[in-house]
Amino acid sequence: MADLVSDFNKYRAKMNAKLLADNNIVIKRIFNLDTNAYAAGALDVKTKELLGLVASAVLRCDDCVKYHLETAHKEGVSKAEIMEALGIATLVGGTIVVPHLRRAYEFWEALEN
Repeated sequence: MADLVSDFNKYRAKMNAKLLADNNIVIKRIFNLDTNAYAAGALDVKTKELLGLVASAVLRCDDCVKYHLETAHKEGVSKAEIMEALGIATLVGGTIVVPHLRRAYEFWEALEN
């Protein structure tokens, strides 16, 4: 299961480096905006990551879900908090979110190991 996390991070790092090396100003600005949006502000990082997780699950973006799960894990979010957030995402997004919920649960298990 650890390969699941490692493989995701290797691919993400490799492709982000390629995208940023292409020197497209719009892409660079979007990446910068994303980084800054999740910094602590009126909301703490943990809360922002949970919000990002819910939005990503509802939008059915598995890569985004994995990213927010990993960052939330690093921020000390508990499994109970993750499951509550994913429950809200499934409620809001409907049953079409269930396959993403399964993959999110699997990825969280990999992060815990």
